[in-house]
Amino acid sequence: MPEKRLYRSKDKILAGVLSGFAEYINIDPSLVRILFVVISLFTAGFPGLLLYIICALIIPVKPEV
Repeated sequence: MPEKRLYRSKDKILAGVLSGFAEYINIDPSLVRILFVVISLFTAGFPGLLLYIICALIIPVKPEV
């Protein structure tokens, strides 16, 4: 069984972090994006935005196969 890794997706709106996470957990990227926006609205936005930026810098882009 191949090792499952988290990558930023090429199917992206900003940096591909949320769509990469959706691919990792095998759900629709739109659901992850909507959930991220809703959570960010209820937590004053800043923690979610900061986490997104950190993930965009740390998580590698999915390599071409």
